[in-house]
Amino acid sequence: MKNITVIAHPLVQHNLTRLRDERTRPQEFRRVLGEIALLMLHEATRDFAVRSVPVQTPVARTRGQQLQREVVLVPVLRAGLGMLDSILQLLPDARIGFIGLKREETTLQAQFYHKSLPKNLSQFEVILIDPMLATGGSAVAALDLLHEQGAKHVRFVNLVAAPEGIRTVRKSYPKLPIFTAAVDRKLNDKGYILPGLGDAGDRLFGC
Repeated sequence: MKNITVIAHPLVQHNLTRLRDERTRPQEFRRVLGEIALLMLHEATRDFAVRSVPVQTPVARTRGQQLQREVVLVPVLRAGLGMLDSILQLLPDARIGFIGLKREETTLQAQFYHKSLPKNLSQFEVILIDPMLATGGSAVAALDLLHEQGAKHVRFVNLVAAPEGIRTVRKSYPKLPIFTAAVDRKLNDKGYILPGLGDAGDRLFGC
């Protein structure tokens, strides 16, 4: 699928299997989710724009590279928080925004309950973080908000995606780069990914 990167690294897939296992308890789930997020970010940031800069080493002057734009990390609450801390190990200078979305249980429509984003998002590389891409409703709502705030350089990192969610996102954002560890089979009648890993937020926080 165009602009979809399925990260097949053995350690990513090994950790994904541990997260899928219903026997994995919240403490281990949190740790493993952090590990897999860090591995995925290496791939998701591979094509960040850079610029050449002069640098003085202890013995000579040379040229190196710096990121062309600062980075903003935007986890979707609450499950996206489980990926944030480990990503900050890789991008400690990143700014952080938050988007709170709740899926209405009967209509499956996304509803905002929190919005907090840096200003002038057009100047940043924006990484939207949400472990699950299910119906796609929450992802599109979050992406709409980011673009309303001026974001131009956006990529979406998630753990498991459903084909239905990918199609929904693609209708509105056909060029959006999506990085995932797996594209699963389908959604069930309650909007959960099959085989998926259950409710990521519930498994992350134990409730």
